[in-house]
Formats: sequence, structure tokens, C-alpha cells
Amino acid sequence: MIDKAVMALPNSKKVMGMLAGLAVLQALFVIGQTYMLTSVITHLWSGGFITSQLFEVAGFFVIFSARHGVTFLRDKLLDHYAAEQASYLRKQLLEKIFRVGPKIVQKQGSGNMTTMALDGIEQVENYIHLIFSKMMNMMIIPWLILAVVFYFDTQSGVILLLIFPLIIIFMIILGYAAQTKANKQYKAFQLLSNHFIDSLRGIDTLKMFGLSKKYGKSIYNTSEEFRKSTMSTLKIGILSTFALDFFTTLAVAIVAVLLGLRLINGVLPLFPALAVLILAPEYFLPVREFANDYHATLDGKNAMRAIDQVLKEPEMQQESLDLPTWDENSCLSMENLTVSYENKPVLSLDLSVKGLKKIGIIGMSGSGKSTLINTLSGFLQPEQGKVELNDQEVANLAIEQWQKQLIYIPQDPYVFQLSLRDNLAFYTPEATETDVLEAVRVAGLDELVAELPLGLDTPLGSGARSLSGGQAQRIALARAFLDKKRKILMFDEPTAHLDIETEVELKERMLPLMEDRLVFFATHRLHWMRQMDEIIVIDDGEIVETGTFTQLSAKKGYFYRLAQQMRGEEDA
Repeated sequence: MIDKAVMALPNSKKVMGMLAGLAVLQALFVIGQTYMLTSVITHLWSGGFITSQLFEVAGFFVIFSARHGVTFLRDKLLDHYAAEQASYLRKQLLEKIFRVGPKIVQKQGSGNMTTMALDGIEQVENYIHLIFSKMMNMMIIPWLILAVVFYFDTQSGVILLLIFPLIIIFMIILGYAAQTKANKQYKAFQLLSNHFIDSLRGIDTLKMFGLSKKYGKSIYNTSEEFRKSTMSTLKIGILSTFALDFFTTLAVAIVAVLLGLRLINGVLPLFPALAVLILAPEYFLPVREFANDYHATLDGKNAMRAIDQVLKEPEMQQESLDLPTWDENSCLSMENLTVSYENKPVLSLDLSVKGLKKIGIIGMSGSGKSTLINTLSGFLQPEQGKVELNDQEVANLAIEQWQKQLIYIPQDPYVFQLSLRDNLAFYTPEATETDVLEAVRVAGLDELVAELPLGLDTPLGSGARSLSGGQAQRIALARAFLDKKRKILMFDEPTAHLDIETEVELKERMLPLMEDRLVFFATHRLHWMRQMDEIIVIDDGEIVETGTFTQLSAKKGYFYRLAQQMRGEEDA
């Protein structure tokens, strides 16, 4: 029942040792309180006075309090340990996501990753708490109690010993059924999370095209599948709990009947019979407690398995390279470079770049432009080929000193749940008021600032002031303007979703930012290519042509035909 990943947690063996000691103490306290209670009842039954049993009565309350004190200490220990390990796992998960980059989010789904980092970690915390305490109690307490039962009455001990394995076998059978149901439930939950997040992101588009109701039904159907899988899992849980309660109650009843018959016949004294009768429910209590929380542990186990799977995802070897700021003498070369996705080559190229220039990357949708940008950004690991940075060979571009020089502007820049001022200065928190206002002017955000109720201090992001695509792009440009140290700009279809008027206006503001920098500008909009110093034409993951706009137009090769196709003209 214990996932191997739990045993690999820091200090897990030390904690289990402490829990084993507390479980032994708890078992001894159970036996002690049984002895005291049995002594008092037997004495009173024999006609004695309660005053002569004050020591036993006091002993019972002291031992009873000590038993629950041990439970309190165990829970405090596990609360602290589980919270500590949950925090440790969350940190590992987030560090992994940021190391690997967008590839792992695309693979797992943004909704799933969000759920995993929030609800999943909480389920793991609960799982760690439950599995350690319940397992240690079940492994230790029943056997110490059983030894005492055998001491008092061998026949009752044999009955309890024979019934215990039957209950365990029954639990295992139902456990496998519950595990299968829980796996299906978790997969349905992952699907629902991804589906819901993706639908929320595209709600504007869905409304615009009148598809929101259709997608609403799709989400409803997905949620129904999750509800059905949850109810199916609960049915198994309720059945297993009922069956366990039935068998344990039946076992205690059998022991009680046999003890009663022997008491009536005078074969067995009252003291051992009463002690066994009190100990019998305690014997089954750890198993019942484990079964009651078993399905909660399944949720945590599935969440932990999913987190462990993410943590074990292969990641690129990150090299430590002393890399100076990119300047006119810096160079990057890639020879016979191949990048694959799901074992299928998606990019194969030779590329050489030197100095400060604007490089346009153009091609049809799906040609490999974004893959090239992600490779240059250090998010993708080349399968083969040679990469050299300033004449130093490297395995990939997941190099801290390289990535610290990058400014990345995607199709949909992210606006954080912060004020406009903090969003603008997100990468340059040291920026002064004058710097921020100048960035606002250069990026054309004056009108936005004027209409915001609190100006630069107006909260943005989810649940606050919403922005248009053009305004979000302007915020991204202002961030780039504020960051004077980074000399490499990565644009991945930054104007793909904008209307032509907004794009033309932004273009006038973007071009000055590209001066004295190395710029990679991936787009399928032709008008950008006239301002590029060099153009890379990609088709089906390969570079088919390179050159300036004039050279490629005069050559009348692939670029020329691509231009005709995009413009819909006979003469490019």
C-alpha cells in the first residue's frame, strides 16, 4: 500500500522508527487500561467496594490519558513531517517545471499541472500523514494485543488469529478494485482540469464564434464522466467499509458467545474472559481505521505517483558556461542539428549567427518556426548535431548565462496578477518612476494609463482589469524597453492575433527596440521581412533558403512562391 516514492522522502525511516515506538507505547497503554478496567469490574462483581479500587480507577484514567497523549504526539509529528514534505515536493515540482520549461506543461496539460501543484500536493500531504500512522499501527498494535489474548485465552486467540488474514485478503481484493476505480477517477479528473482550463482561456473566441454552448456541453459531459467515476469509486469504498465492519463485528460476536458459554459452564474465570472481550475490538481497530481512510490514501497515492512521474521526466543537461554579454563579436553556430518530438524529427538545420542583427524566421504554420525559437531559448534538447557558442561546444542552449540574456515575447504575453507598474517592471524591479513612464510612452500605453482608475497602480490579471491583445503586447514591449541589459530578443508570432491596424502601430514601436540587439523574429507576416537583416525560410522543419529580402525576392525560389501564396498575388 505504501508507494516507493514515500520511502524515498527525506528522514522517512527516522519518522517510521519514531512511529513504531509510539505504536508500541499505544499498544501497551491499551493493554494497561484493559487490565485496570477489568480489575475494577471483576472486583465490583465479586462484591468489593469501589473505595478499595481507587488505585486501579486512577490508573485507568492515567493510562487512558497517556494513550490519547501518544495519539496527539503522533498526529503532531506527522502534521509537521507531512507539511514539510509537501512543501519539499511542491518546491521540487515547481523547480522541475521551470528547469524543463514549456515542454513539460504542454505534455501534461496546464490544467493538470495547476491541479497537481495545488490540490495534488494537499492530497499527498494527507496521504503521507495517513499512510505512516495507519500502516505502523496495523503492523504493531494487533500483534501485541493478540499475544496478551493468547496469554488469557488460547481459544479466543486462535479465533482472532484465523479471522485476521481473511479480513486482510478481503481488503486486498477490494483494494485492487478500488485502485482501478481510483485510477480511472484520477484520469477523468486530469481530463476535466485540462479541458476546463483550455475552455476558460478560449472563452472569448468561443463566444465570438457562437461555440460557447457547445463547449459548455462538452465540459458538462466531461464532468459527468468524473462524477460517475467518483461515485463508482465511492461504491467500492462503502462496500469495503461495510464488509470490514461486518466481519470484525461478527468475529467479536463469535468470541463473545464462546466466552459467555464457557463462563456459564464455569470453565473460564471472569477476569480473562472480560479482558479478552475488551481487547477484541481493540485488536481490529487499526485495520478498521486503515480501511476507513484507504480511499483517501488512494487519491494521495495517485497524486504522488503523478508528481513523481513529472519529477522523473528527463531534462536537458544544463551546462555552466562563463558567457559574456552578447555583442557584435559573439557567435552561435548549429551544425546538422536535429530536434525530435515523440521520436519524430521535427527540425533539422544548419545555422550560423554572428553579431547584432535582426533575423526573420518565416514559414507556413507548422513549418517549425516555434520549434526553432524554443530550441534557441534552451527549452528543447537536440537529438544530434553540434552547437557552439562563442567557439565553445555545448550540448544545448539551456545555459543560465545564455537564458539570462534573452527577452521572450510570445503570441500571448502573460499579464501577472499585479499592478500595471509591477507588470511593466516585472523583470527590472529596480526601474525608477521615470524609467517606467518612459516605457509607457515608448510602448504607447499612455491612453491605457489615463483611463485606468488608479493609473499605474491599477491591479491587472485574473479577476481585475482585463486587457486587449494589443495592450498585452504593449506591456511586453515596455518590459523589453526597460531591460537594457538583455541583448537577445526572441519573438514567436508576437502579432499573430492582432488586427492589421494594431500591428502596424506596434511595428513602429517595436523596430527601435530591435536596434543593437540580436533578434530572432518568427512570423508568417511578410511585411516584417523588409526590416530584417537576414531571413531564414523554413519548410517542414528544414531551412530551405537564407538571405536578405532583396536577395530572396530576386532569386524567385521558395520565399518568392511563399510570398505569392501568402499575398494571393501573381507577382510578388
